[in-house]
Amino acid sequence: QVQLQESGPGLVKPSQTLSPTCTVSGGSITTSYYYWNWIRQPPGKGLEWIGDIAFNGEIDYNPSFKSRTSISRDTSKNQFTLELSSVTPEDTAVYYCVRRESYSDYDEYNNWGQGTQVTVSS
Repeated sequence: QVQLQESGPGLVKPSQTLSPTCTVSGGSITTSYYYWNWIRQPPGKGLEWIGDIAFNGEIDYNPSFKSRTSISRDTSKNQFTLELSSVTPEDTAVYYCVRRESYSDYDEYNNWGQGTQVTVSS
Protein backbone atom coordinates (compact mmCIF):
# COMPACT_ATOMS: atom_id res chain seq x y z
CA GLN A 1 0.00 0.00 0.00
CA VAL A 2 1.44 3.32 -1.08
CA GLN A 3 1.75 5.99 1.59
CA LEU A 4 2.78 9.64 1.29
CA GLN A 5 4.26 11.60 4.18
CA GLU A 6 5.08 15.30 4.19
CA SER A 7 7.89 16.73 6.27
CA GLY A 8 9.61 20.08 6.71
CA PRO A 9 9.67 23.25 8.77
CA GLY A 10 6.32 24.39 10.09
CA LEU A 11 7.35 28.04 10.44
CA VAL A 12 8.96 30.16 7.74
CA LYS A 13 9.78 33.87 7.81
CA PRO A 14 8.46 36.25 5.14
CA SER A 15 10.66 36.52 2.02
CA GLN A 16 12.22 33.13 2.73
CA THR A 17 11.60 29.81 0.96
CA LEU A 18 9.36 27.06 2.19
CA SER A 19 10.39 23.57 1.16
CA PRO A 20 8.36 20.60 2.30
CA THR A 21 9.41 17.13 1.20
CA CYS A 22 7.16 14.18 0.47
CA THR A 23 8.45 10.69 1.15
CA VAL A 24 6.66 7.92 -0.70
CA SER A 25 6.67 4.37 0.63
CA GLY A 26 5.24 1.18 -0.79
CA GLY A 27 5.78 2.16 -4.42
CA SER A 28 8.18 3.98 -6.71
CA ILE A 29 7.70 7.56 -7.87
CA THR A 30 8.98 6.47 -11.30
CA THR A 31 6.15 4.02 -11.87
CA SER A 32 3.95 4.79 -14.87
CA TYR A 33 1.47 6.60 -14.91
CA TYR A 34 1.68 8.42 -11.62
CA TYR A 35 1.97 12.16 -11.14
CA TRP A 36 3.16 13.53 -7.83
CA ASN A 37 1.47 16.74 -6.83
CA TRP A 38 1.66 19.55 -4.35
CA ILE A 39 -1.71 21.00 -3.31
CA ARG A 40 -2.36 23.47 -0.54
CA GLN A 41 -5.29 24.76 1.45
CA PRO A 42 -5.05 28.20 3.06
CA PRO A 43 -7.18 28.75 6.16
CA GLY A 44 -10.82 29.26 5.24
CA LYS A 45 -10.17 28.72 1.52
CA GLY A 46 -10.35 25.95 -1.02
CA LEU A 47 -7.68 23.67 -2.40
CA GLU A 48 -5.03 25.16 -4.71
CA TRP A 49 -2.98 23.04 -7.08
CA ILE A 50 0.66 24.19 -7.10
CA GLY A 51 2.29 21.75 -9.50
CA ASP A 52 3.42 18.22 -10.13
CA ILE A 53 6.32 16.03 -11.23
CA ALA A 54 5.49 13.06 -13.37
CA PHE A 55 6.78 9.50 -13.25
CA ASN A 56 9.12 10.38 -16.15
CA GLY A 57 10.41 13.56 -14.51
CA GLU A 58 8.33 16.06 -16.44
CA ILE A 59 7.18 19.00 -14.35
CA ASP A 60 4.06 21.14 -14.62
CA TYR A 61 3.25 24.25 -12.62
CA ASN A 62 0.19 26.32 -11.90
CA PRO A 63 0.91 29.61 -13.72
CA SER A 64 -0.11 31.47 -10.57
CA PHE A 65 2.88 30.01 -8.74
CA LYS A 66 5.32 29.30 -11.55
CA SER A 67 7.59 32.32 -11.12
CA ARG A 68 8.52 31.34 -7.56
CA THR A 69 8.05 27.55 -7.53
CA SER A 70 10.35 24.64 -8.11
CA ILE A 71 9.52 20.95 -7.79
CA SER A 72 12.26 18.34 -7.80
CA ARG A 73 12.72 14.69 -6.93
CA ASP A 74 15.29 12.31 -5.52
CA THR A 75 14.56 8.91 -6.96
CA SER A 76 17.18 7.24 -4.74
CA LYS A 77 15.18 8.33 -1.68
CA ASN A 78 11.78 8.08 -3.38
CA GLN A 79 11.05 11.68 -2.43
CA PHE A 80 9.88 14.83 -4.13
CA THR A 81 10.23 18.37 -2.85
CA LEU A 82 8.48 21.69 -3.28
CA GLU A 83 10.32 25.00 -3.06
CA LEU A 84 8.17 28.12 -2.87
CA SER A 85 10.24 31.27 -2.64
CA SER A 86 9.56 34.85 -1.55
CA VAL A 87 6.78 33.73 0.75
CA THR A 88 4.30 36.05 2.43
CA PRO A 89 1.72 35.39 5.16
CA GLU A 90 -0.73 34.59 2.33
CA ASP A 91 1.28 31.42 1.72
CA THR A 92 0.27 30.10 5.13
CA ALA A 93 -1.57 26.85 4.45
CA VAL A 94 -1.71 23.12 4.90
CA TYR A 95 0.49 21.64 2.18
CA TYR A 96 -0.43 18.21 0.85
CA CYS A 97 1.48 15.82 -1.35
CA VAL A 98 -0.89 13.88 -3.53
CA ARG A 99 -0.63 11.10 -6.06
CA ARG A 100 -2.59 11.40 -9.27
CA GLU A 101 -3.06 8.36 -11.45
CA SER A 102 -3.78 9.04 -15.11
CA TYR A 103 -3.98 6.63 -18.02
CA SER A 104 -6.55 5.98 -20.72
CA ASP A 105 -9.89 7.23 -19.39
CA TYR A 106 -8.85 7.04 -15.75
CA ASP A 107 -7.70 10.21 -14.02
CA GLU A 108 -7.94 10.57 -10.26
CA TYR A 109 -6.16 12.04 -7.28
CA ASN A 110 -6.30 8.82 -5.32
CA ASN A 111 -3.72 9.02 -2.58
CA TRP A 112 -3.14 11.92 -0.17
CA GLY A 113 -0.60 12.60 2.51
CA GLN A 114 -1.88 13.79 5.86
CA GLY A 115 -0.73 17.35 5.14
CA THR A 116 1.77 19.61 6.85
CA GLN A 117 0.91 23.00 8.30
CA VAL A 118 3.26 25.76 7.15
CA THR A 119 2.92 29.17 8.74
CA VAL A 120 4.63 32.26 7.33
CA SER A 121 5.30 34.72 10.09
CA SER A 122 8.11 36.83 11.45
